[in-house]
Amino acid sequence: MTRTAPLRKPRARSQARIDSILEAARTLLASEGVASLSIYSVAERAQIPPSSVYHFFASVPALLEALTADVHAAFRACLQAPIDHQRLQGWRDLSRLVEQRMLDIYGADAAARQLILAQHGLTEVTQADRQHDLELGDLMHTLFNQHFELPRLPADVDVFALAMELGDRVYARSVQQHGQITPRMAEEGMRVFDAYLSLYLPPYLPKRPAPL
Repeated sequence: MTRTAPLRKPRARSQARIDSILEAARTLLASEGVASLSIYSVAERAQIPPSSVYHFFASVPALLEALTADVHAAFRACLQAPIDHQRLQGWRDLSRLVEQRMLDIYGADAAARQLILAQHGLTEVTQADRQHDLELGDLMHTLFNQHFELPRLPADVDVFALAMELGDRVYARSVQQHGQITPRMAEEGMRVFDAYLSLYLPPYLPKRPAPL
C-alpha cells in the first residue's frame, strides 16, 4: 500500500518562503521607501529567484497589501493587549493609552510608517489600509465599551475608525516633514484623536465596575 506524503511540510515550506519575501520587502521598504521597491529587488534581498516572488505575489501592490495586513495585525494586538481597568480614571486615559501603543508601533517600525503614513499614491494599499481601519475601529469601540458605558453612537459614521484616520493625518504630516513622528506631532495627533471622539463622548462617562 502506497502512503500519501503529508501536506504539512510543503505548506510549512511555502509559509517560510512567504515570510522571507515579506521580511525582505519590509527591510527594503524601511531603508529605501516604496518607490524603489520591485519584485526583483525583493528577490535579490531574499536571495531567491524572482519567479518565486511572483508565485506568491503577482505585483508590488499585492506584496504591499500583505505587509499592510501585517502592520494592522500589530495594531489589533495592541488593542487586545491587557489593560489595567483600575488605573482608568476616564475615557481619555484609555484613549491616550491606546494611541500611545499605536505610536510605539510606528516608532519601532519604519516600514509601517512608509506604508501607512508616507505619500506613495498606491490606491490598492490605501484601500486596504482603510478597510483595516474599519476593523480596528470596531475593535476600539468594543474596547471602550468594555470599560465605560458608551452613549448611543451614530450608525452611519464609524466614529472610532474616523478618529484614528484623523490622528494618522497628523502623524503623516510629521513623517513627510521630518521622516518620523516627532514628540510634538505625536501629542498633536493624540489631541486630534481625543477632540474628534469628544464630539460624541461626553467629558465624563460612567466607568464599569469591572470590564465586560
